Amino acid sequence: MKITGTIEYQNIGPGCWGIIGRNGKKYRPVNFPEQLKVPGKKVTVVAREVDDISIFQWGIPVRISSFHT
Repeated sequence: MKITGTIEYQNIGPGCWGIIGRNGKKYRPVNFPEQLKVPGKKVTVVAREVDDISIFQWGIPVRISSFHT
């Protein structure tokens, strides 16, 4: 799937990074690239939904295969 949105840091527990899509959905990449960890940055990623068990109950877990800003 292609996701276009904004990078956000979620201050939940130890904290996590996510993408809030233009469609309003929240996505939590399980392999978030360091260069994207900039709050407010606009990004488009190609990702697929994955099964992931996490302490973070925020967003749909996805694995990023490519991205551009």
